[in-house]
This record gives sequence, structure tokens and C-alpha cells, in this order.
Amino acid sequence: MKIIKIHHPYDPSAIFPDDIVLILGFFDGIHKGHKAVIETGVKLAKEKGIKAAMMTFNRHPAFVYRKFDPEYHYYLTPIKRKEELLEQTGIDILYEVDFTSSFGTLAPQEFVDQYIVGWNAKAVVAGFDYTYGKADIANMDNLDQFAKGRFEIHQVQKQLASEQKISSTRIRKCIVEGNMDEANDLLGYIYETSGFVIHGDARGRTIGYPTANVLSDPDVFMPRIGVYAVKMFVDDVWHDGMASIGYNPTFGYRKDISVEVNIFDYKKEIYGENVRIKWVKYLRDEVKYESKEGLIDQLILDEKESRAILSKVKINQI
Repeated sequence: MKIIKIHHPYDPSAIFPDDIVLILGFFDGIHKGHKAVIETGVKLAKEKGIKAAMMTFNRHPAFVYRKFDPEYHYYLTPIKRKEELLEQTGIDILYEVDFTSSFGTLAPQEFVDQYIVGWNAKAVVAGFDYTYGKADIANMDNLDQFAKGRFEIHQVQKQLASEQKISSTRIRKCIVEGNMDEANDLLGYIYETSGFVIHGDARGRTIGYPTANVLSDPDVFMPRIGVYAVKMFVDDVWHDGMASIGYNPTFGYRKDISVEVNIFDYKKEIYGENVRIKWVKYLRDEVKYESKEGLIDQLILDEKESRAILSKVKINQI
């Protein structure tokens, strides 16, 4: 997959010179609903014997139009993770457009002329709710008015699970509620965050459960506070473990939320290592225990439950 980064106004020489099928969308999460759009575009490109290209943005349009809102300003798939997932879909070209105020204020006709026709698109594929300006004007139902017969339009309808729309908003709600089973089912893979290992308080070592303290990447959407069965990628291997997101109340509340991972049967020092965490299942909320012994007893139960859960996770789910 070739990645082409675009800043408005773009240099025409940066554009792939041949005909393409252009897939449109922000695609945060690359969930099952997104995959229906992507698969439609890739299949159409193969039928036409041309390349499948996607246009996405380096940041959510809300950064330009709204004040801070975790719904839009933290991502299920930050750009590097998005690239990794899209690499597996059969897309040939990924256009990453810098979403700026100058780009965002393009009139619908300007957008179509410059970013669809100007990119040699012979067909456009997008979800039913895709917009390219004000939603009451620049929507998929009106796209033919701006296309003027210069390219085909393929609109992919709403994708449902349990009679509800599959959406990034729905997945975020599941993650916030600790419903990782549903979130992972809607994604079609196990939800992942990334970061690197930093020094912590090292209390875990004193109770037989040493942990890697992970500083998460700043733009990633984090699961709710609590304890989880997880997989962690370090040393080029996925390891089983359990993780805690919270304030460590048993030892006195921390000022900031920490992410601590106990990797089962692992002894190496990994400070400074980049890691990835797969959030397989939410186990319980964070609890303040009256004694260190009470916490240890609970951790023993958490480990037993986590090992049982993780033993059933298949490699292709990772």
C-alpha cells in the first residue's frame, strides 16, 4: 500500500496518474461497518482492473470545528494503527489529507472537482452518511449533482449488529462501559492501544505481581478504569497478562491515572520499550482493599480468570 500525504492546496504531481476507485471516509476504528465500504471499493477496483485508493484525514474534522471533545479528539485507531489495519484490506493507495480550515471550507463542487475528479476517480465508494461539507447539501444523495456524470457513485448502506448501526460512537460507548466483548465484536478484532514503558512506584514487585507501567500514546481512546485480561506485545511476541487502569487506591491514590500490566511468566526489564496492549476482557472495577493481603488474594483470582480467558484467544483475533 502506497501512502501519499496531501496538504491543501496540493501539488498535482503528487497524485497517482492513472484511473482509480476512490473510497471516502474518516474510518476511525476500521470496524465492520467500515470494512463493508472498503471491501465494496476494493472489489469494484478489481472488477475494473484499476487501483483502489482511499482518502482519509490525518485528524478528525472536529479539531477544526469544535472545542475539545473526547468523542472526536481521541482515536480508536490513531493514524499509524489505521495504516496498519488498512494495509490488510487490499487498498493500493492511501491518501492522508491534512484536515485544515482551508481544506474544510472548500465548497462541495470544489471538493468534487479537486479531490475526486482531480484524482482520476472513475468511481466513488462511501457510506450512506458520508459528507463533504454541510450535511444538508454535501451528502451522498446529492453527490450526483456535483459529479455531473464524470464518475460512478456507489453508496454502501447502514451496517447493523443486534439491529443497531455499527459505528465508532457505539464502540466507544462499549469501551467506556467496559463491554469489551461487544466492542471487539463490532471492530472485528481485539481493541488495541500503544505506548511505552516508564518507571513507576515498583510496588507490584513487593507483592509478587511486578508490573510494566505504560505511558499510553496521547491521542488514543483509553478503556474505562478497572482490571482487564490483556495481551501485550513486547520483544516481538504477544504475551498473556492482566492490566489495571486506575489510581492504585490501596496504596494511596495517585494524582494521575496509571496503566500497569502484569505479564505472566515474564522477568525481563523493559523500560523504554514501545509496547501494544490488546484489551481482551474487562474483569472488574478498581477497588480499595483494607490490606495488602486482601489485594494479593484478589490478584490471584484475577490471574486465574485472565489465564482461562486468554487461553481461548485465537491468534487470528490478535
